Amino acid sequence: MKRFSILPILVVLLLSACGPKGPVTLTVMTHDSFAASEGVIAAFEKANNIKVAFLKSGDAGAALNKAILTADAPLADVFYGVDNTFLSRALIAGIYTPYASPLLAKIPDEFKLDPQSRALPVDYGDVCINFDKAYFSSKSLPVPVTLEDLAKPAYKGLLVVENPATSSPGLAFLLATIKHFGPDAYLDYWKSLRSNGLVVVDSWETAYYTNFSGSSGHGAQPMVVSYASSPAAEVVFATTKLTDSPIGSILGPGTCFRQIEFVGILKGTRHLALAQKFVDFMLSQQFQQDMPLQMYVYPVNSQASLPQEFIRYAQTASQPATLDPALIAANRDKWITDWTAAVLQNH
Repeated sequence: MKRFSILPILVVLLLSACGPKGPVTLTVMTHDSFAASEGVIAAFEKANNIKVAFLKSGDAGAALNKAILTADAPLADVFYGVDNTFLSRALIAGIYTPYASPLLAKIPDEFKLDPQSRALPVDYGDVCINFDKAYFSSKSLPVPVTLEDLAKPAYKGLLVVENPATSSPGLAFLLATIKHFGPDAYLDYWKSLRSNGLVVVDSWETAYYTNFSGSSGHGAQPMVVSYASSPAAEVVFATTKLTDSPIGSILGPGTCFRQIEFVGILKGTRHLALAQKFVDFMLSQQFQQDMPLQMYVYPVNSQASLPQEFIRYAQTASQPATLDPALIAANRDKWITDWTAAVLQNH
């Protein structure tokens, strides 16, 4: 029998084990709206000799579902995109490993909704009603100021909203009405809106780009539930240079709902130290200053400066509606079910 020596094989295996290795890949799960400048991400990768892979996983609710369902074998090391409407669900599911980043010291306490530092705030923005300036001007119609105004006959058929069961801004606006009118009276308000010609669609994209007249210029509704940063986006993405935004935001007390988005390290990560560095990076001045013109949200780091487009055209509500995340978690499904029965099924 011919004998083969295993010595050459052992030498090859040893050499390959000692040879150069490629950078570690850190996987970050996000919602589909996540965006960051390539140069900013590349700088982080170079500084830490790693590769960052982003796993886009649907809207915030769908991404959270995926993170929960795969908790025993996590698909990522870090998860960004849970907002305050879903925060309690994420914390109850126990998907995060606590990490008190030193950069939390630069973030105002109003954004820190988890005292155990499992979910750390990254950005915020206000879901508001945007309006088409040209429409209201041409009709000599005053812009509504309060939620009650929207149910007045003068505004019949002029508002499009998103279904809260399928849309994050739609849910945020529903929560604003619950905060304002109370859980016992908000449905009566929605019924009055429906009687006043309210239009409901499934997604923000449909509401903003198809129904809203202020963006496409072809929609039938001059008011839409969107974001207080949308006026800035209209200027940035305009095909011809604008000196003013064609849309504005209704910012009266309680008319907007403040969304805060969070990042956390997923339990089971094999790269804990690198995951912590990435969380620090998302809270750093470099990343925070990149966000406004990437995702049209506001930074939570108090030292981050805003781009001129935000300073000139975007706004925040001085008295936004907020609800305790635990209260939202306990009632979200019922509120949506009751809303669906009152607004959609009876028409």
